[in-house]
Amino acid sequence: MARDIDRKLRVTAALLGAVTAKDLAAAFRRANPATSFDVERAHKWIQGRARPRELRLYEDWAKVVDLDRPGAWIADCELDDFIGVICARHNCDRDMLERRLESSRRPTAGQRQERNPALAGTYACYSHAWSPYFRGQLIRGEFSIAQQGSQGLLACYSERLPTSRLHLEGRLEVTGRAMHLDLRETDGNAHMLFCLFSPTPPASVLAGFMCGATIIDPDAQPSVTRIVMVRLPGPSMRLRSADAYLPPQASVAADLASLGLPIPNLAAVDHGVGGFLAGNQNSGLNQVDPHSYRTLIDLFNPIWLAGATAMRGRVGEA
Repeated sequence: MARDIDRKLRVTAALLGAVTAKDLAAAFRRANPATSFDVERAHKWIQGRARPRELRLYEDWAKVVDLDRPGAWIADCELDDFIGVICARHNCDRDMLERRLESSRRPTAGQRQERNPALAGTYACYSHAWSPYFRGQLIRGEFSIAQQGSQGLLACYSERLPTSRLHLEGRLEVTGRAMHLDLRETDGNAHMLFCLFSPTPPASVLAGFMCGATIIDPDAQPSVTRIVMVRLPGPSMRLRSADAYLPPQASVAADLASLGLPIPNLAAVDHGVGGFLAGNQNSGLNQVDPHSYRTLIDLFNPIWLAGATAMRGRVGEA
């Protein structure tokens, strides 16, 4: 008999960084395009008012969380066992996962999305590596934004480093001129500041500066880099589990495509993101001009809007 389905779904959402029931549905569709997981019923499942009855959906669930267990095990196992296996499989800190699970209970995922549809979601982040051991390479991070009850917007930034998983959290503040983030490690000393362009709908991309100190370095060097945050169609297991440092000369566009974002022109995206990240290296003052950010908006808005239109079409057909 299926048990603790509501909490197991919230654990899955916390693992994936899923902000809404729509994000969870997208993850199930990536695992199986013919899945019976749908948003309307998911709201009831997450709230504990109903439970899935089809064994095939639990099989899809096992693929979503990438477990070598049958779907029936997910339905029948104890919640504590489910969390333990999830954390062991994905090398995830249990305390952090349970904190995210607790914060997801109020309000529900669907309510959070309705309160802030423009920013809530998962973003793949690209910036210059600060560590001297990876000089000249790009580093990939995960950024998520969620409405947390009456407390406002919660932002999380993480990187899967060779030494450990870096995870920072903090409140997001959007003023008329910029978006500011002060993010800190919940169980460590890492601290990063972000100053980004004030976003406009559909918030397909965020960009600006990230400032902090090197993590993998004999000396903690104050550092600043330009950063590009590209909004994904939904949470990505690969984004959460893949090594943060990209190989030298790696294609950002190809990496985004592997994370589930359809890219019609790889070369244009690589050129636009690369140009923004390079900036003006001939001056001690590194400022981002609005035109370079507008170039990113012009690149990613059509991609995002085309994906949203296609998604609505699939939902309508269903």
